[in-house]
Amino acid sequence: MTNLSTFTDLGVDEPIRRVLAARGYDTPTPIQVRAIPLLLDGEDVIGIAQTGTGKTAAFALPIVQQLSLGQRRREARALILAPTRELAAQIADSFAAYGKNSGLRVSVIFGGVPQRRQTDRLRRGVDIVVATPGRLLDLVAQGHLDLGFVEHLVLDEADRMLDMGFIPDVRKIIRALPRDRQSLLFSATMPPEVTRLAREILHEPTRIDIAPKAVTVAAIRQTVHFVEGPGKFGLLCDLMADESFSRVIAFTRTKRRADRVAKQLAKAGIACEAIHGDKAQNARQRALESFRQGRVRVLVATDIAARGIDVTGVSHVVNFDLPNEAEVYVHRIGRTARAGAGGAAISFCDSSERDYLRAINALIRKPIAVEGGTMPPRVAAPESPRGGKPAGPRRRNNRPRRRGDHANRAA
Repeated sequence: MTNLSTFTDLGVDEPIRRVLAARGYDTPTPIQVRAIPLLLDGEDVIGIAQTGTGKTAAFALPIVQQLSLGQRRREARALILAPTRELAAQIADSFAAYGKNSGLRVSVIFGGVPQRRQTDRLRRGVDIVVATPGRLLDLVAQGHLDLGFVEHLVLDEADRMLDMGFIPDVRKIIRALPRDRQSLLFSATMPPEVTRLAREILHEPTRIDIAPKAVTVAAIRQTVHFVEGPGKFGLLCDLMADESFSRVIAFTRTKRRADRVAKQLAKAGIACEAIHGDKAQNARQRALESFRQGRVRVLVATDIAARGIDVTGVSHVVNFDLPNEAEVYVHRIGRTARAGAGGAAISFCDSSERDYLRAINALIRKPIAVEGGTMPPRVAAPESPRGGKPAGPRRRNNRPRRRGDHANRAA
């Protein structure tokens, strides 16, 4: 299978190949080489792959091709579940592009916006639904959507759905689907709960493991600056004086921090936008489009809001705050060096983040090169208000407080 080198070899039909050629996609990626023939044969698949590996096309192309040959209905025949609004919108855009010559109708469903436009599209008939779990369940409960004719199910970024507390909702959705269907699960990692979910919903799946979780993209130059919190913004401005920092995503741990950094950058004359879960959906889309079109140079983002960002030409990722989970670091820096391009990831580390850096170094199996400063001494954990054992690092509970897409507000 690895010798196949063209979409023709993989069995992709000519109308779809014309679309791919127009978009400049000539050579399939490794996950596309391995997944597309299996999916065209109707097999269930588990795909372990990082973002930026071409996995959306790996499942979208076979689904578009099979639906194009099948019987048309008013009800959805393919359902793709995604953890965030941005990712759902981008997947829907991909399906619409790949199915340009097929006449397939694509609808995207997510919370944070009025549902009227979404229900109107469903009423007119739809072939492919791309959705976040909460809003999808709401529309099913209201009778706007019948899942009884779904032939293809895709769970994308299943590990992130677990992090955001969506797995119970996913299980409810599964119960509303026909048993006779093709099911696909894609995830960057396979924690035990996702493994159990895969066993529940997939039938004798083929597992495709493209990128082990501890591996980061070799084309990314990774460096770290040791700098205390008050000096981080000055260091960011110094870096931005370099014109090679042409399209930058800066990650913070909290929404408030993202807003503050964006305001400081704007005052310094650097075009920027902030994107996080408290922003209205239309504001998030405008910010993302401005970044994509080059109208702003820096996008300041939290992790949940940024998970679905797929923008070509990101020159640098800056970890303004190190993530408190090492695997998040891999997802963050994967926003650069996409589609074979190069890129750089620069991390700021203060004394409170020293242990986070150690965990990242252990995960990627090599120390990140030090670009500036020296390793700060370990900071003792603060005592709890009642005395006794020191309080551990604060962990934000990212589970949704009530059903729907409110988990997106956690960042």
